[in-house]
Amino acid sequence: MKKLFNSIIKENPTFVLLLGLCPALAVTTKFENAYLMGICVLFILLISNTIISIIKKLIPENVKIPCYILIIGTTVTITEIILKKYIPDLYNALGIYLPLIVVNCIVLGRALLVASKESVYNTILDSLGIGIGFTLAISLIALIREILGTNTLTIMDATKDITGYIAIYKNILPNISIFPIPILVESSGAFLTLGLLLALFNKGGKK
Repeated sequence: MKKLFNSIIKENPTFVLLLGLCPALAVTTKFENAYLMGICVLFILLISNTIISIIKKLIPENVKIPCYILIIGTTVTITEIILKKYIPDLYNALGIYLPLIVVNCIVLGRALLVASKESVYNTILDSLGIGIGFTLAISLIALIREILGTNTLTIMDATKDITGYIAIYKNILPNISIFPIPILVESSGAFLTLGLLLALFNKGGKK
């Protein structure tokens, strides 16, 4: 459990390792998009790295990176097909950032650092920890950006075709003239939110 905790907190991919920042900035305009993107990354990380850990001794050293990318790419493609078939709204919302998981530094980095060296058990723990850490991080960014930027919170919308429910809450903040703050849902707002959270996270980490 200590390894799992370290992967979520002390090695948080977004706030500590500063990896996977493209989706952290691009898909966090809505809370739903963020946590679902995190779940996708968690799924791909877990499946691909577990496979790599199982077959690592069969892969020659000089071709391991192409092989790892092939395994990751196959997992991403399967995920894309499933989302496009069953959750098209989410597939469209994630856009180009879904196939870009293939070259996401988080997934390939953990494959090289952990899956290619550690046991299957440790690889699974690491994948779960890093995946959960990434999901929590981008969900927090999205939560702040959506609530402060639009005064709404979208928990369930794109997945309504599967669940049958829509959960969008409006007018969450008190009736104060400074809210909402539209800049937070723009590109500059993503950098601003991330920067402030990085500062707070690092200050808390030092204590």
